[in-house]
Amino acid sequence: MPLITTVGIDVGGARKGFHAVALTGGTYAAQLATPDAVELAHWCSSEVQASVIAIDAPCRWSADGRARPCERELRQQGIICFASPTRQAAAAHPTDYFGWMLRGEALYQALAPSHPLVAALPIVGQRCCFETFPHAITWHRRGGNAQATQKRSQRRALLQQAGIALQSLTSIDWIDAALCALAAHDAASGGACVHYGEPETGWIVVPQ
Repeated sequence: MPLITTVGIDVGGARKGFHAVALTGGTYAAQLATPDAVELAHWCSSEVQASVIAIDAPCRWSADGRARPCERELRQQGIICFASPTRQAAAAHPTDYFGWMLRGEALYQALAPSHPLVAALPIVGQRCCFETFPHAITWHRRGGNAQATQKRSQRRALLQQAGIALQSLTSIDWIDAALCALAAHDAASGGACVHYGEPETGWIVVPQ
């Protein structure tokens, strides 16, 4: 049986761009940094041939200007997270504060033909993408002990425990991308997952 390849993507603004890490069979395989959503979608689909992609960016906008249900559910657990605005508010922001979310939207659109947004769980056997959140992944894997001030060391330790080579993961962007790829690997392999929210405004999926 061929090994599953998964990709995790950290989404940044126009200057930082996208950071993507691919795992094959749960071990480090490749990485790519690019500002171009279409180039990244092609890399995922054709070059590394990913089965499942996990993305650290909102997959849907707020319907009413308040935090999405998934974000409210995370906060109820004590997991701090961004509140997504409406698309209109994001596009109109005078300093492009939500520009990274708009770039996330562009990435989901570029991936849609090859890796549509997950519509149901579990996802074993599907070729799809889903939204995830490194802080929530860390919170679940560390039994509720996730400290933003220690995110680099805590997340590196989780990757190391999973047997993922760290030499090329030289920044928090690469570390977060690899952690997302690990979440995708867990989901694609049939591991237990938790999903926050609902399909209309988007799920956030993390390993249990």
